[in-house]
Order: sequence, then structure tokens, then C-alpha cells
Amino acid sequence: MREVVIINFNPVSNKKLYMQIYNQILSEIQSGSLKIGDKLPAERELCEQFGVSRAPVRQALSALELNGFIYSRQGEGVYVKSNQIAHDSQQSAIFFNSISPEDIVEVRMNIEPVIVKYAAQRANNEDIEVLHSTIKKMEEETEAGLYVPETDEKLHYSIAKASHNDLFVNIMMAISNAMKQQEMWKFIRDRTVTRPDYREVNFKEHKLIIKAIEEHNEKEAMEFMTKHMQNLYDRYWKD
Repeated sequence: MREVVIINFNPVSNKKLYMQIYNQILSEIQSGSLKIGDKLPAERELCEQFGVSRAPVRQALSALELNGFIYSRQGEGVYVKSNQIAHDSQQSAIFFNSISPEDIVEVRMNIEPVIVKYAAQRANNEDIEVLHSTIKKMEEETEAGLYVPETDEKLHYSIAKASHNDLFVNIMMAISNAMKQQEMWKFIRDRTVTRPDYREVNFKEHKLIIKAIEEHNEKEAMEFMTKHMQNLYDRYWKD
């Protein structure tokens, strides 16, 4: 493998930071400044050059990998794979038109603690039965070494339904649709949340949230959901 190529990237400033980072790195690859087999600078160095936090750099690199331009080697770094988009990635190239993963996480971190507050206040016996059934299914899947996104989605949707606020339900449906449409969200999820250590923690966090709803303890429900959402952010962008 070649040594790291010295490229001076320009700082970026925009809400869609990862798009600008993606385009700058891609431009260097397609111009030949970064050749196939070259190693990209480490994430920390890229953060310094672009003047951003780790999240948008991680998003840009994930998008480049998703589209077949780069590949990563655990513990070694990121390398240029191709200067052409992968043939089987043509559809993923339109991810810029989707709601960004950063937007999804930002909304979830702010709205879901509010939703769970009202779920803890208003959940009836039927709501709690549905939540019990779903968390039991998640437990069985976790013990079997599985992470099933549909079960996770159903649990959060059921929490919204337990709030007995139709707008909250519609908001959760919109969030779910955004996650399904965003290829990069699924790409990053499959490399983080599905890991064995995260599956167990993910289940335990959900279990605490459901217990707080069952006990109609809105303070704890909000605290547990806030922590869960923060951990979601950390898993997606910091590890």
C-alpha cells in the first residue's frame, strides 16, 4: 500500500457539511491527486483540515465507501478503491436528495424524549401490553444474536401511539420513512448498531424506557430516552 498522500483540503461551512467534504475528496480521487491504493489522511486530520467535528467526516467517508470509491481496513485506515462509482451503487448515488443521517439523529434526539414523556403520562393497559410484547421480541432476538430494525422501529412507533397524540405518531412515521429512504443511514447502522456489544446495550436501554412508561414515571422515561438518543448519536458518529 502507498503512504498517505498529502492533500490540502479547504475548510467547509454549510449545514450539509458532509456533502462538501464528500465532493472535495471525490474531486481529488477523480482528478488523480488521490490514486487507487492511496491511503487517505486519518479522520482526526481530515477534521482539522475541513474545520469540522467527526460526524460530517464520518458521513462523507461512509458515503464514499457506500458508492464504491474507498474502502476501510479495520485498524489500518481508509484507502482509495476506485475513481468510478460502483455499478451496483447507482441508486445510492442519489442519497444527497434524501434527508441526511445528521438531520435524522438531530430530530430524534430532540423529539423522542418529549414523545415518551406523554407516553408515560397516558399509556393505558393495551399500550403497555403492546410494548411488553415488542420488548420481549427484542429480547429474544438479542439473545439469538440478532438486531432486527423492524422490531426497534415498532417499539418507537408504539411509544408514540401510547402518547395518544396523532401528530407525534405522524412524526415518528416520517422519521421511520426518512431512515428507510436514506441508504447511508442503513449503511452506518449495519456497521454499528448490529455489533454484538451494541445489541445488548440497545436492548437494555429500551427495557428501561418501557419500564418507566409502565410505571408512569415521565421523569425517568425522558431521562432514559434522552440517554438512549445520545448513545445513538455516539454509536453512529463517534466510534
